[in-house]
Amino acid sequence: MKTNKDKLVQMAVQGKVDHPGMNGNGLRVGYDGFGRICMSVGGIVYNYKIGDCCMNIPGDHVEPGVSLKNTVEKENNALQAFSCIGNKAKIISGDAKGRTGYVTGKHGGIDHVMVYFDQETLELMTSDDKIHIRACGQGLKLLDHKDIHIMNIDPDLFEKLDIKETPKGIEVGVTHIVPAFLMGSGLGSSTTMLGDYDIMTQDKQTNAEYHLDELRFGDLVAILDHDNQNGPHYLKGAISIGVIVHSDSFTSGHGPGVCVILSSKNNNIIPVLNKDANIANYLQIEK
Repeated sequence: MKTNKDKLVQMAVQGKVDHPGMNGNGLRVGYDGFGRICMSVGGIVYNYKIGDCCMNIPGDHVEPGVSLKNTVEKENNALQAFSCIGNKAKIISGDAKGRTGYVTGKHGGIDHVMVYFDQETLELMTSDDKIHIRACGQGLKLLDHKDIHIMNIDPDLFEKLDIKETPKGIEVGVTHIVPAFLMGSGLGSSTTMLGDYDIMTQDKQTNAEYHLDELRFGDLVAILDHDNQNGPHYLKGAISIGVIVHSDSFTSGHGPGVCVILSSKNNNIIPVLNKDANIANYLQIEK
């Protein structure tokens, strides 16, 4: 596939590990009417990584690995917008200084960038650590498929994905195909270059029908009849591809988050089921 990879801007951005927060008494009222105090976004998560199941976790919107943020809003907006899944990240402070990992997702609303580091590195880190990211990927284009919009993915990782060109467009390997009616929180955003939007998982029968209980952090999924070129919305015949970036949720209208990497209005992205379509495999991340 021909791309404009050689023309993309590479820029340094950085953020600090964002300590978890809790408002008030911490109770989150779920779709079932029950209040729960549970671990959620931010901080350093030791035991859930890219490639692990993101469902049935006793937590809410859990972000695997390390969650980054900046206290200055305009700097954090740039961190979110310019960081792309697969970008290389390096720790620049603390006992783990010099160790490297990868950006694995972006979470809108809480405005975090998530990064993978191996277990040994996580054990050395604290909430005071700073992470430098070599941001690259926004502006990536397929030169022979100009109506397919690309965002939020490092060009080197993009080339490793299970993508094949066909006379009808491109075939993309995905673990799940998600119908439009299941997409919830995040709809109406003006862009998905700053975060994600959620698959609603409150109906157990539908979860079983579409195998959503098997979703993993890092899975590539297809969303039918959704256009994301300028923010997520329903458009019959459109299709978007994204990466699962955070865990399931008890909250109404929420669920596993999808960070979009491909979108087309013209039905020329063809999803092909592949159980191995997970960024952990493409980045050769330890499980």
